[in-house]
Amino acid sequence: MSFRYSDEVRRALDTKAPLVALETSVVAQGLPYPDNLNAARACEESVRRAGAVPAPIAVVDGEIWIGLEEVAMRRLAEGKERLMKLGSRDLAVAVAMKASGGTTVSATCELAAAAGIRVFATGGLGGIHRGVSEHWDISQDIGALARYPVAVVCAGAKSVLDLPKTMEALETAGVPVLGVGTNELPSFYSRSSGLPLEHRVEDAATAARVVRARLELGQGGLVFALPPPEDVALPRGDVELHIASALAEAERQGIRGKAVTPFLLSDMAKRTGGKSLKANLALLTNNARFAGELAVALARG
Repeated sequence: MSFRYSDEVRRALDTKAPLVALETSVVAQGLPYPDNLNAARACEESVRRAGAVPAPIAVVDGEIWIGLEEVAMRRLAEGKERLMKLGSRDLAVAVAMKASGGTTVSATCELAAAAGIRVFATGGLGGIHRGVSEHWDISQDIGALARYPVAVVCAGAKSVLDLPKTMEALETAGVPVLGVGTNELPSFYSRSSGLPLEHRVEDAATAARVVRARLELGQGGLVFALPPPEDVALPRGDVELHIASALAEAERQGIRGKAVTPFLLSDMAKRTGGKSLKANLALLTNNARFAGELAVALARG
């Protein structure tokens, strides 16, 4: 499969500059316009300020793009056409049907690895959904993290998930989760989850050594969990109450599968008076910053 590259990413590849992959489902499905476009630009700038080059990944008219030019990013953000939410399983269909869509964690990990990019910044991981025994809703992200050698920087897993089961699934899949300046798994909007982490790093240089060792061992991906900035983080108890109400409403409306996360983000923004949206934007750029620092440290060897 051949890739298309933005001019900025092509120059980075030619000069061996550090690169950071960015998902685009948050643009195509996760946030409303124009917040989604502003978030994408802010994440790119955070990566650049850290000294790396941002590489948002998407499928546009059946072509896989590593790095997006402004026109394509705006197409995803404005959503004036049908856009696919692309996990790994959907990539072949999107390419064959000449469709367009934003990549989730699983697809971004797969394509970043194929393009030789070893660092990826996102918001939160997918995993094991609540009520899994009834509907068996398990994200493709788990398998992708185990398989593809990419370091994923995130704010933990999405709050809608069953976090203890998600951590168990990651452990079973052999995916290490390291806290960045924390001994506890962040829970996306909140800095805590009540779930301890076995491993911790304090800075990008240490994180780079761990990534390098894992690559040298020929193993798969790994996760660096970065708490959301303290000034915008929401209390864990409040988030749990809002999520319970939002999930009940989603169930009432028959919303399931891929549609749950976009619904949750929108409903949470309403329930928190916009505070969850502010936290989401802040954690995205914070994750992008650390990912940029990690890519730079990794490139130094």
